[in-house]
Amino acid sequence: MRFQGKTLFITGASSGIGRATAQRFAREGAAVFAVDVNEAGVAETASMIREAGGRAESRACDVASFDAVQAAVAACVTAFGGIDVQVAAAGVGYFKRLEEMGADDFARVVGVNLGGVYNTTRAAIEHLVARKGVVVNIASTAAIRGTAYGCLYAASKAGVLNFTRSVALEFASRGVRANCVCPGGVKTAMARGFVPPADCEPQLIAYQRPPAVGTWAVPDDVANAIAFLASDEARMINGAGLVIDAGTLA
Repeated sequence: MRFQGKTLFITGASSGIGRATAQRFAREGAAVFAVDVNEAGVAETASMIREAGGRAESRACDVASFDAVQAAVAACVTAFGGIDVQVAAAGVGYFKRLEEMGADDFARVVGVNLGGVYNTTRAAIEHLVARKGVVVNIASTAAIRGTAYGCLYAASKAGVLNFTRSVALEFASRGVRANCVCPGGVKTAMARGFVPPADCEPQLIAYQRPPAVGTWAVPDDVANAIAFLASDEARMINGAGLVIDAGTLA
């Protein structure tokens, strides 16, 4: 019950890592305010938490819109009194050749992955400062290495990692910690969308290689790491990018 009496504001909570994280925090006592562009999916997440005896509210929110995120943060504060932990789990990604990408691809991938993290942190930061809270953003191993056929995804996640490090420095003296998790392959619906081009060069795609332990992670593996970073047990960890890839990058 590390989060008893605390409030989690989490984006991307309709499925995958976001849903698993929302449920993990609720099991440890947190009140959860879950948002996602998928209104039905995030409502189901909140319902699952309540059915298990936890406290949760949900709201539809496009994280690429600062106004939408700001309104969701305000609703969370109204519902639960403040924010102790912010987790930005909303993300999109897919494989596509650079010469086939257009302005819509840039707007979607960068707008959601990096813009969504900025919007969420910017909207929540005053409430986090008030409670000396914690930020945990979700980057990727793609933030650390190049990703063939995924240049926009990799660039957006690299931005998330360095944005989070910068926030960690800027707010350290005000009692707010900020860290990232950098998962490798995780069994989620989004991961199934990474379909290589038919005529690709498979040796260029790191995700085609199995992780060192021979299996991909499941969402709970990442949720466990997020909960650790958000807890007092990690009080000396700030500005980190925790790699969760079963040794693939090693």
